[in-house]
Amino acid sequence: MWYVSTRGMAPRVDFEGALFSGYAPDGGLFMPEELPQLDIETLRQWSSLSYPSLVKELCTLFIGPELIPRDVLNDLINRAFHRFRHREVVHLSRLRNGLNVLELWHGATYAFKDLSLGCTAQFLQYFLEKKEKHVTVVVGTSGDTGSAAIESVQGAKNVDIIVLLPQGHCTKIQELQMTTVLRENVHVFGVEGNSDELDEPIKAVFADVAFVKKHNLMSLNSINWSRVLVQIAHHFFAYFQCAPSLDTHPLPPVEVVVPTGAAGNLAAGCLAQKMGLPLHLVVAVNRNDIIHRTVQRGDFSLSKAVELTLASAMDIQVPYNMERIFWLLSGSDSQGTRALMEQFERTQSTSLPKELHDKVQGSGSHNSHQLSSLRSSLSEAMTSESVSDEAITRTMSRCWEENQYLLCPHSAVAVSYHYQQTNRQQPSLPRCCLAPASAAKFPEAVLAAGLTPETPAEILALEFKETRCTPMRKGDDWTLMLRNTIEGLSWQQRAHS
Repeated sequence: MWYVSTRGMAPRVDFEGALFSGYAPDGGLFMPEELPQLDIETLRQWSSLSYPSLVKELCTLFIGPELIPRDVLNDLINRAFHRFRHREVVHLSRLRNGLNVLELWHGATYAFKDLSLGCTAQFLQYFLEKKEKHVTVVVGTSGDTGSAAIESVQGAKNVDIIVLLPQGHCTKIQELQMTTVLRENVHVFGVEGNSDELDEPIKAVFADVAFVKKHNLMSLNSINWSRVLVQIAHHFFAYFQCAPSLDTHPLPPVEVVVPTGAAGNLAAGCLAQKMGLPLHLVVAVNRNDIIHRTVQRGDFSLSKAVELTLASAMDIQVPYNMERIFWLLSGSDSQGTRALMEQFERTQSTSLPKELHDKVQGSGSHNSHQLSSLRSSLSEAMTSESVSDEAITRTMSRCWEENQYLLCPHSAVAVSYHYQQTNRQQPSLPRCCLAPASAAKFPEAVLAAGLTPETPAEILALEFKETRCTPMRKGDDWTLMLRNTIEGLSWQQRAHS
């Protein structure tokens, strides 16, 4: 399996190359050159698999046994999931009024990123040990990525991790999950800025190809292909849990509602569709609505500023995985994708060509359709919704009233769409809402919804732990601070070896 850049100007690489690269050298993102097509028989066989087994099947297709033998791959994935609190790893809660909530948050940091980062860190350490190499991982976070990345590599002897977090823009719990890890290989910086601003110094450092090579730098943000790969399994599992029966031909469609910021989970859903899974994707965002505007009007342009919302991990202006989606839906048109993204980078604003916009929308919005035409027009359709803070709290309290079930604000963005649809009382497909985090991480939002937070003891204990965090203040040269830290770590590494 080979991987190519969405911008078409970089040499192709294997899975190991894509894993260690982050951005491709031409500024694009790595995608599989060819997608495996799954026939109905395979889908029927997979339908009875557990979540970890689905991850194993998908990773086998995209990694290849010559890079990681199948038995080793199985062990790595088992290791990634061994600390999960739920025996199924991912669990579907079936609630009232046809509400299906797929809980992706049973890992150590109570967020869905534990799933993909746990696997990615295992793959990383496998290749590093084999080659006796060391890497420095640099991560920018809007909240959950940082803690999940730290959790996945803390204490690893061949990895140092540097995390930039947006001071005051994460919840207190998210921040403490990062700053209380005092392991020698963990280095946390608190940036006086939002998550888009802290991406700038990271992008600047990675743009210096010689520097990246010299210091073995890599990123674990959702630009990393390995993370998107593991997330494809969410969609397969959601489909198999919610499809009424797999005995019909063609297979019945299922609607998956994806709350998103940087669009990694959405890109994974588009890949699942392209592999033959009959999904209808609904992308649900908060008031930072660039993806919603892109789907509705083809308007891929920045707003004036990031709006702070209760769903803080989705307070993102630049959803970089949309580049993967544009490339995928345009039939791997790297020239068109490059032109589109370069214009966006230059002017922060671009309109999708009509042909691409039609493909993003698939058959357009389906609210007015009846079920029969709905079923026949589903391939590659994507609809979208933007949800206000008021709708988030309303959804959280309704879900509690009806089910005694607490949603996190990000999950509520998805469930808000479900309630909107059920209120219309039109026939609809079976629907699954992805729940990216536990409500336990967001007591502020739970209180805002007039509800009582339920906080596990291990989260309460964070308040009393020692913290370590280096400030990056406005006016500091963040790029220089980052470079100096990386050089210092390389120097230490050389001194040890």
